[in-house]
Amino acid sequence: MLETLTDGFKRARERLAGTRTLDESNVKDALAEGRASLLEADVDFAVVKDFLARVKERALGDKVETRVKDASGQLHQVTPGQHFVKVCEDELVALMGPVDPELSRDADGVTSIMLLGLQGVGKTTIAAKLARHLAKDGRRPLLVAADIARPAAVLQLQQLGASIEVPVHAGAEGEQPASICAAARARAAAEGFDAIVYDTAGRLAIDDDLMTELEAIGGATRPANSLLVCDALMGRDAVNVAQAFAERLDLDGLVLTKLDGDSRGGAALAVKSVTGVPIKFIGTGETVDRLEAFRPEGLASRILGMGDIVGLVQDFEEVVDTQQAEEDAERMLKGQFGMDDLLAQLKTIQKMGPLKDVMAKMPMFGELAEQVDERELVKVESMIQSMTVLERKKPDVIDKSRARRIAGGSGRAPKDVTELVGRFSQMREMMASLGGGGGLLSKIPGLNRLAGAGIPGDMDPAALMGGVPGGGNRKMRRRQAAGASNKAKKKRKAARKSRRKGRKK
Repeated sequence: MLETLTDGFKRARERLAGTRTLDESNVKDALAEGRASLLEADVDFAVVKDFLARVKERALGDKVETRVKDASGQLHQVTPGQHFVKVCEDELVALMGPVDPELSRDADGVTSIMLLGLQGVGKTTIAAKLARHLAKDGRRPLLVAADIARPAAVLQLQQLGASIEVPVHAGAEGEQPASICAAARARAAAEGFDAIVYDTAGRLAIDDDLMTELEAIGGATRPANSLLVCDALMGRDAVNVAQAFAERLDLDGLVLTKLDGDSRGGAALAVKSVTGVPIKFIGTGETVDRLEAFRPEGLASRILGMGDIVGLVQDFEEVVDTQQAEEDAERMLKGQFGMDDLLAQLKTIQKMGPLKDVMAKMPMFGELAEQVDERELVKVESMIQSMTVLERKKPDVIDKSRARRIAGGSGRAPKDVTELVGRFSQMREMMASLGGGGGLLSKIPGLNRLAGAGIPGDMDPAALMGGVPGGGNRKMRRRQAAGASNKAKKKRKAARKSRRKGRKK
């Protein structure tokens, strides 16, 4: 997600590496990298121009504090490059925000949401995601199938509603959308629903008939929230669509879908600036649990390659039992955990969403996200499930014979099993040596004891993620192996040179 932007800002940061001061020349070079990535990401030219002008003004005009205190009171040296990144982060947040994620209620206390948008942007799926979001907040939502133009739209919403146990109101044969929505509102009042989500029809392109239909629905229901659903893959066109809708209808916010499938992210950066309509939610997957309240600071941090620790904490809170996580962390720090614990961690990570998304939110690991192979989770899981109770508890007992049996049961090669055991042992030793706290990860349940401890240079970062020891980061392992090989060659060469000198003497 947003790799184009991240790569551009990374190059800009590298341009300033080693500089002692920010001046017109080096800031110009850094901004050139930022400009190229922003335009490639399909951000509107006028938005890019204004953004870069503000960054330049602050980068050259602000006083740089070379030593700052963190939350614990420790002093840290700040480089000009870090100051530049901070300016970029602040301006990105200002560009996309501010955002109030709260949904409004009408005079009766009902959270009513009318979804708008073109056909194919994912309105029906977003309707179900919003209903699930409201239900998790203790609300009692009702879904309304007002899209009678698209074949099977009503059936799709009914199936999604059944999957999250939310009722769906559908009209009679030939009933018009405005009438269906008005009847649903009356039903909600009679049956005690305190949230309503209207799924309306779309078109392949904006036309007057669509706008007239939506205006009729709005007049019949008076929704507290009118949210436009836009497809991030549309790039700059998504901004144009938002402008066109905003000219005819009062919009309270946007829902940006398929942001995880767009490496550019131009719509996310430009839509608020161009239309004045804030992004309220982002959809990052097809399943009904993949909906996030939009946080400009989180996305800005990820764009700059710094992760999103707040978003990561929120993901953890969704799937982790805090008390159990604390107990697990305590055992891990003592080296008292086995393959069953690793398997439980893998399943927890899978519940949090795609592994690439999880890695992208991890500080320090964001740039490794694209190197992660999701299939490694399945491979590791199959090998662990092929082990006996003893082998899971004490992996050290796994010899060549046991490795062959486990490999046969999991469809893997024996070397995969031995590599898993080796990386697991390395991970266990690392965990036993860790200590300290108070760092970024201290806010994550169960990881507060691990924060600030650092990672050995030869440790696969994926191992810290609960585990894909030996998997998902082949590029890093190849670089590490190459580095070790080069060091060994240099030592042998030096030794030969020393022997020759000795013989000459």
